[in-house]
Amino acid sequence: MIDISVNGIVKSFQIGETVLNGVSFQINEGERVGILGKNGSGKTTLFRILTGEYFADEGEVMIAPGKRIGLISQIPVYPEEYTVEDVLDTAFEHIHAMEAELLSITERMAAGEQEEALLHRYDRLTSGLELAGGYDLEVRVNKVCNGLGVTQEMRMRPFSALSGGEKTRINLCRLILEDTDILLLDEPTNHLDLHAVEWLEDYVSSFRGTVLTISHDRYFLDRCVDRIVALNEGKAEFYSGNYSFYVVEKERRYQERLKQYEKEQAELERLSETVRKMHEHNTEHLHKRAFSIEKRMAKMQTTNRPKQERNLHTAFRSREFHGDLLFSVEGLSKGYGGRTLFSDLELSVTGGERIALLGDNGTGKSTFLKLLLKEEQPDRGSLRFGPTVKVGYLPQIVQFDHPERSLVDTMIYEKDCSAQEARDQLGKFRFQGEDVFKPVSALSGGELSRLKLCMLMMESINLLVLDEPTNHLDVASREWIEEAVESFDGALLFVSHDRYFIRRFATRIWTLQQGQITDFKGDYEAWKAKQAREEELRSVLKPAAQKPKTQKPKGGGTKPLEKQLRAVEREISKAEETIAGLDADMEANATDYQKLQDLVMEKSQAEDHLAVLYEQWEELSLSLEELSE
Repeated sequence: MIDISVNGIVKSFQIGETVLNGVSFQINEGERVGILGKNGSGKTTLFRILTGEYFADEGEVMIAPGKRIGLISQIPVYPEEYTVEDVLDTAFEHIHAMEAELLSITERMAAGEQEEALLHRYDRLTSGLELAGGYDLEVRVNKVCNGLGVTQEMRMRPFSALSGGEKTRINLCRLILEDTDILLLDEPTNHLDLHAVEWLEDYVSSFRGTVLTISHDRYFLDRCVDRIVALNEGKAEFYSGNYSFYVVEKERRYQERLKQYEKEQAELERLSETVRKMHEHNTEHLHKRAFSIEKRMAKMQTTNRPKQERNLHTAFRSREFHGDLLFSVEGLSKGYGGRTLFSDLELSVTGGERIALLGDNGTGKSTFLKLLLKEEQPDRGSLRFGPTVKVGYLPQIVQFDHPERSLVDTMIYEKDCSAQEARDQLGKFRFQGEDVFKPVSALSGGELSRLKLCMLMMESINLLVLDEPTNHLDVASREWIEEAVESFDGALLFVSHDRYFIRRFATRIWTLQQGQITDFKGDYEAWKAKQAREEELRSVLKPAAQKPKTQKPKGGGTKPLEKQLRAVEREISKAEETIAGLDADMEANATDYQKLQDLVMEKSQAEDHLAVLYEQWEELSLSLEELSE
């Protein structure tokens, strides 16, 4: 079944600037599709057309009848007094409407109304409420909030007081709780820490509906999508695989088109040479033949020369490092407003190491970098650098003191270089032609990071510090920055949630949690393997601590086990009787909505207890079989 059909979509915002130019594709039910493209290629515009927020200039969009579609690219406006809890509760408006109607019918039935249609409607609403999960809303909210790192304290705060990133996270929670049929996720991993991103990946992977996601998180795309739609110059290209497949297939197609282009150009060159020689012979017959070939050449359909992003052809002016110790941290502590971020940190770094500083949002990673850069002072402890260390810093949000200046003037003033040197350096970073005369204020986030790196590469540094260097950048910009960092042969310390970036560069992992930094000397894959082993160990130990242990007979007989088995069987019988009694109570209280809700919860708990008893019975039965053999 087709969930989404897009046919010939054309959309322009200015005359001569067509964002989408005849985009067509179909999405089948249950597919997970990634939408890729440079910033400005029309990805978000396409989403807004799908939801009806924008109208296409040409073409049509069809959504399968009855399918609910959810989008989080724009934050809705809520009343000023709404808390985060109130915003999350808007996801259940349809459930609350059912509850209100059910309560009204209950009151009418209590007053003596017993019409068949009313009773039928009551039964329909009761079943619908149960199917919609109306009796376990709090459990659902807690599960999603815990997964996405929304604390109980945040849930009580006014929604209007949250930052943009926090609002985006809350709206992602709300969208998930709405339980829509088609999820449209626009950069869902922005503002999420690693734990929240991994939780979201698991959710999307198990989501029963259809998913379209715009994302520059290549790890997320690898795990969550099975098809790619790439927007390029207003057109759509299709790839039947995840991001890793897309990268390989895109290069293969480029090489194929390049070979076809070169083959066609060689044929045109051969024909041109033939025509030239025919005309040189200056005979009427050969002139006619030459004109015939020229007409054939004019009608030939040729391939345009395929475009490919220009690679970086420059490198950092690395400063030679002398000595063993790059920097050391001794007893370092820092807190704000009575809250301790970290305390008594002890670390040391030698030259050439590449360290990823990981941790949940709010644990103090950026604060640690600010202490390292001497932008803030510690409460206690010290940071000591080697005598030849020079630090270069690329912040998460790049700002310039004079954004009104052009790129070339910014280079001339800040790097004390000539106009020609400035243009040469900018050209190496893909700022060419008239681009160098644009004001810095006109640059995108990715272009600002590129300009900052361009300037850093003119300095002689041996420690490069990066704070979320790929955040909010499209895939092409991320890969370009990675290429620039790859050329740096000094030490590297970076904060990032981009697992592709972490996996490519980290040789050492620092994890900041509960006020301490755990030091792991190894790459990202080794660190993840260690995390998985620890989680497996915890899952093995946890049931062992919670479950009542089966007492094995010391003398080798089976009587103690048989006694335990009979006791569990009696408990199972009691539990089954309790559940049967609750079923009878639910029928007897069918008109009392509040009582019915309490009974449903009680039955759920009784069924959970029965499931535990069945597990115990199974373990005891197996033990008896082993002893009897």
